Amino acid sequence: MTLGLTTAGESHGPALVAILTGLPAGLSLDRAPIDADLRRRQQGYGRSPRQKLEQDAVEVLAGLRHGRTLGTPLALVVRNRDHANWEWGMSPWPPEGEPRGKGTKPVTLPRPGHADLAGARKYGHEDVRNALERASARHTAVLVAAGAVAKALLGRLGIEVAGTALEVGGETGEDAQRSATDAAKT
Repeated sequence: MTLGLTTAGESHGPALVAILTGLPAGLSLDRAPIDADLRRRQQGYGRSPRQKLEQDAVEVLAGLRHGRTLGTPLALVVRNRDHANWEWGMSPWPPEGEPRGKGTKPVTLPRPGHADLAGARKYGHEDVRNALERASARHTAVLVAAGAVAKALLGRLGIEVAGTALEVGGETGEDAQRSATDAAKT
């Protein structure tokens, strides 16, 4: 059976969602390793200050009972705590009352080097926010949660997933790699 992944949600919306299909029934899942991967994602070098606000934890809406998959689609959710500051600007329904909080003004200039312009043009959005909310690093939170489930499936098959950066910009030591990363940003 083929695994499938569909994601939904905006960076400053209420939550990010992943739906995994094709998982076998009876796969044992533990919340702790999934949440550990989410925490590890937040600790990466050069992460945004938002990582301090968000306290990512996975929720399961469907497809899991008593820690075992049902063979039906598995729906994962990672909530956005920062959504409270964006409720008016990111409301799915026409907002009522006076504009308040963040996201109340349209974004008309796409960020250089991001998918904002391509997304806005593809879908005909004048407000670039409609594209940039999906083209955000925040979106990777739900991808990490889905990846942790895939790692559990691979583990059941005797496959371990690990990785490390051996070299960055010609540098092999951790401090030198960080310096090379910083230099590449300028």
